[in-house]
Amino acid sequence: MAKLHQVSVIGMGLLGASITLAVSRISPKILTVGFAHRALTRKKARQLEVAGEVVGDLKSCVRDADLVILATPIRLFECLFLEIKKYAKSGVIITDVGSTKRFAHKWADGTLGKSNLYVGSHPIAGSEKQGVEYARDDLFDRARCIVTKTRTTSPPALELVSDFWRSLGCIVEIMSPAQHDRIFCNVSHLPHATAASLVNATHAAELRLCGKGFIDTSRVASGPENIWADIFLTNRQNTIYGIDRLIRELKRFQSAVKNQDRKKLERFLLAARKKRARMIEQKMKNKELL
Repeated sequence: MAKLHQVSVIGMGLLGASITLAVSRISPKILTVGFAHRALTRKKARQLEVAGEVVGDLKSCVRDADLVILATPIRLFECLFLEIKKYAKSGVIITDVGSTKRFAHKWADGTLGKSNLYVGSHPIAGSEKQGVEYARDDLFDRARCIVTKTRTTSPPALELVSDFWRSLGCIVEIMSPAQHDRIFCNVSHLPHATAASLVNATHAAELRLCGKGFIDTSRVASGPENIWADIFLTNRQNTIYGIDRLIRELKRFQSAVKNQDRKKLERFLLAARKKRARMIEQKMKNKELL
């Protein structure tokens, strides 16, 4: 944080506004500038005082920034890289909060050229609520943040971005974009596809009778469709493989029920229960769940 005088965030949704709030709390001397395309979002952001400045002009947002953070849908990144290259000062470091990373690194390599100081970031701290009004300055406390690098990533930029997320309270883990996209397809993107499919497979008239189990299971299906369409399309192959694996498991389950094979069915359910119990135990041990 000591090296930063201005942090600019493009996108004033839940994550973007939570970043500026957290920076202002931890390092009040750092100027935070938030960019929002919509006038209504800018009005709300100013009323809630989520950033030192809230602007609707990208040039004024990034021209004096030391660190620029993209908090928009992923498909906008390529155009934003071009705009940042045009308007930002030399040496500006760029990161993001996107849920997929392979395309982001590819676009950065293709658009930023020799000035490429992009480092990928993915703080695991969001929710199905996306508005600026849901922003919190403690959103990143004890959250895991994946930072991604390639062979062209600048070591000083990698160090600064990693330290930035740690200063906000994150547990940082560094990996390649390919590894990130494979893992988070399994633990984030596939669950969303499953939840959306479950809701769509259920008759609307029956939903009034659902209990907490259905509500918990389908919670992530409330996520914004434009953001999630970007995620699936920028992690296409992993999503296809993940759905294939899920279908195989459902067919195993279906076969056990169809054949009235109680032992097979119980083994299937027990294996899932034990695996989830180990996951929860580990999360509790690491204080990732309270």
